Amino acid sequence: MSSFAPASSKKAKKRAAADGVDGEFFPGIEKIQYKPDAGPEDVLCFKHYNASEVVYGKSMEDWLRFSVCFWHTFRGTGADPFGFPTLHRPWEDGSDSMENAKRRLKAAFEFFTKLGVNYWTFHDRDIAPEGNDLAETNKNLDEVVDLAVKLQEETGMKLLWGTCNLFANPRYMNGAATNPDAHIVAHAAAQVKKGLEVTKRLGGRNFVFWGGREGYHTILNTDVLAELSHMANFFKMAVAHKKKIGFTGQFLLEPKPKEPTKHQYDYDAMTVIGFLKHFGLDKDFKLNIEPNHTTLAGHGYEHDVVMASAFGMLGSIDSNTGSPDLGWDTDQFPMDVKNCTMVMKTVLEMGGLTPGGLNFDCKVRRESTDLEDMFISHVGAMDAFARGLKNAAKLRQEGVLTRLVKERYLSFSSGIGAKIAKGAATMEECEEYILQKGEPKAASGKQEKYEAILNHYV
Repeated sequence: MSSFAPASSKKAKKRAAADGVDGEFFPGIEKIQYKPDAGPEDVLCFKHYNASEVVYGKSMEDWLRFSVCFWHTFRGTGADPFGFPTLHRPWEDGSDSMENAKRRLKAAFEFFTKLGVNYWTFHDRDIAPEGNDLAETNKNLDEVVDLAVKLQEETGMKLLWGTCNLFANPRYMNGAATNPDAHIVAHAAAQVKKGLEVTKRLGGRNFVFWGGREGYHTILNTDVLAELSHMANFFKMAVAHKKKIGFTGQFLLEPKPKEPTKHQYDYDAMTVIGFLKHFGLDKDFKLNIEPNHTTLAGHGYEHDVVMASAFGMLGSIDSNTGSPDLGWDTDQFPMDVKNCTMVMKTVLEMGGLTPGGLNFDCKVRRESTDLEDMFISHVGAMDAFARGLKNAAKLRQEGVLTRLVKERYLSFSSGIGAKIAKGAATMEECEEYILQKGEPKAASGKQEKYEAILNHYV
């Protein structure tokens, strides 16, 4: 996730006025179709993603549960620290008005429908402008959510998850739930209260917390235990309000090691799992894993997906990628089929992601300025994951890697190994075993063999 900057251009204002609120926003682009025999330059069709095709006992649509994020796709401008906005969308008039917000939302639902996804995600401040005070802000949000409810009913779109932007407004420069000022923590809680209520109203399957500014830049002015304890109590307030209003969606925490803070408390999957267990929140939360954040933490692409799943804590995936040679969050579209295969291998092993999904927390490059680039990027990523799904299904069906891994740990199925696995062995028993059996013989890990086998399927 990241913040956004509103576009501003006279040309955009004229185009938005000309198109009108109810015009077609993507003329010339029809609903994306499945065309498996399409050529290499046919990029506005699916060559691998066939929603109804059954793979490993379920339809692709059920396994993949694709979602489009509103913030990058409809609030991204292409601006970066070194350059002004490059993405000037025809529906934008450059203002932060309610009229522009509603027009933008209508453009989004046309995009969702033509792309053929079933889910979308948003931050509260993505879809409605902030007012002069909390009451006005909530009124704006309610008005836009009224339209979102109508558009969902008309299109059949569903909300994968909602979340609150607790990082962009200057009030949150020192954090939201971890802010040293209780007044600001209370404001963040009030914002999440409203965010939960509108997410429930929209039928959200989940609610995400991403602590972009929950961390520190210097330890010199920071009481880390106080901040972590305050954040835990903030989440406990959210759990209580969730129960009070009858929201049945899953709470998700999203790890990220840094950016915008120097150190973010939700560093990686294991850090978050440890935090949740320490504060007794592990029954109320699961994790929303973003692989670009995982690689920023110094791990391999699929690492946090695997670790969260292993502990029964994987709730959803923000499906993107980064450039490992860079030191920041680039939020690129996931086009690497091997990475997608490894992610889907884990998803298949756990039986699916429901109620989570694969949310494209991605943005087109600032140089990709055509409207069709919005479609091309999503289509390419959806096809990459469809290929990953089919590869992972074949891996599971043929079972070669599964068998080899099982054989590698075979010594834990009987004897002293079984006692160690059950937590029933003692140090004395292990000593006696070694005195009887002698020095163990180290076995090859066969890493290259496993890598070659994976390449056979990819």
